[in-house]
Amino acid sequence: MAKSIKCRAAVLHSMGEPRPFAVSKPVKVEEIELDPPGFDEVLVKVSAAGLCHSDLSIVNGNRPRVMPMVLGHEGSGVIAELGEGVKNFSVGDHVVFVFVASCGECVSCKEGRPALCDPGLVASSSGTLLSGKKRAKLNGEYVNHQVGVSCFSEYAVVSTKSIVKVENNLPLDEAALFGCAVITGAGAVFNTAKIRVGSTVAVIGLGGTGLAALMGAKAAGASKIIGIDMLQEKLDIAKQLGAHEVFKADDPSIVEKIKNFTGSGVHYSFECVGSEKAMEMAYSLLRRGGTAVSSGLSHPDKKFSIQHVDLVAGEKSLKGSFLGSCVPQRDIPAYIDLYKSGNLPVDRLMSDHISLDQINEGFDKLSDGTTVRQVIMFD
Repeated sequence: MAKSIKCRAAVLHSMGEPRPFAVSKPVKVEEIELDPPGFDEVLVKVSAAGLCHSDLSIVNGNRPRVMPMVLGHEGSGVIAELGEGVKNFSVGDHVVFVFVASCGECVSCKEGRPALCDPGLVASSSGTLLSGKKRAKLNGEYVNHQVGVSCFSEYAVVSTKSIVKVENNLPLDEAALFGCAVITGAGAVFNTAKIRVGSTVAVIGLGGTGLAALMGAKAAGASKIIGIDMLQEKLDIAKQLGAHEVFKADDPSIVEKIKNFTGSGVHYSFECVGSEKAMEMAYSLLRRGGTAVSSGLSHPDKKFSIQHVDLVAGEKSLKGSFLGSCVPQRDIPAYIDLYKSGNLPVDRLMSDHISLDQINEGFDKLSDGTTVRQVIMFD
């Protein structure tokens, strides 16, 4: 009979602790106990996990979640144990975690929109796996899972609907990035916007998601790509990755400059910050007939403002993009192929490799915006 295991994991007990996190230490690295995997679940030995703004948004309180919680949603690992009824996976398979567990049976899933899976949303909001169960205990009491993944841990028990099998020859630190940064950013370009060859594009916010969107725009054949951020070092990276022009986000004449550069504004803008002000900028950069796509997540209380008549008379569009509107089983292998062919240089997103014990310092760097993707290494 399968047994529970003990391992080290990053646990958040309360949100909104003061910065610097290196001092307040809101995330505690503690020993947890994992139940064996249940029906259609697997135990994964985690290899690598990326620090993402979505994690930071829980730590700083912008995305309220049930506490306490084992953090982590972007990662990769190797299957160590199978639960009952598992099909299409084997011990030793390399997998990437997906932060929306899609049931495959609800209307959204059957329409090919697994990011909108209703049971997946319920489970994520409740801090459980897709089954409605919790598998992680701290001091004998069950704690919550982050979006059914919780991969800031040496091991994770997850639903098979929360993983995608990948080739064993792909380095696992690189593989981890495909679970969030790549599918969210590049997916917003390929799936949500479906940009046309020759389109003009602006990307606001050049973190992991924004740079992945920029790379996706280049791979999709955009004719003019504009990167926008507050930090010069990120603008420099954007130029290296194919941006034709870059601008500081606080430039008071940024809209005028971009409209001059493009002729009349961009066909597509991508808001990758999670800020209502960035969303307003994304809209203001559009030409007539243009589309603004947001993959950022702001605090639920935040709202943005646009001119209604301009939306109508300009036939402009606003679109949300969650999980990059992806079908993970289809898109993650496809994006890996793009990476291997040199058309989606995902490895350029990695800033640092850190240990689990450096996680609070990592969140400080992420909050300062001085890093793109820090990857926690477990092996």
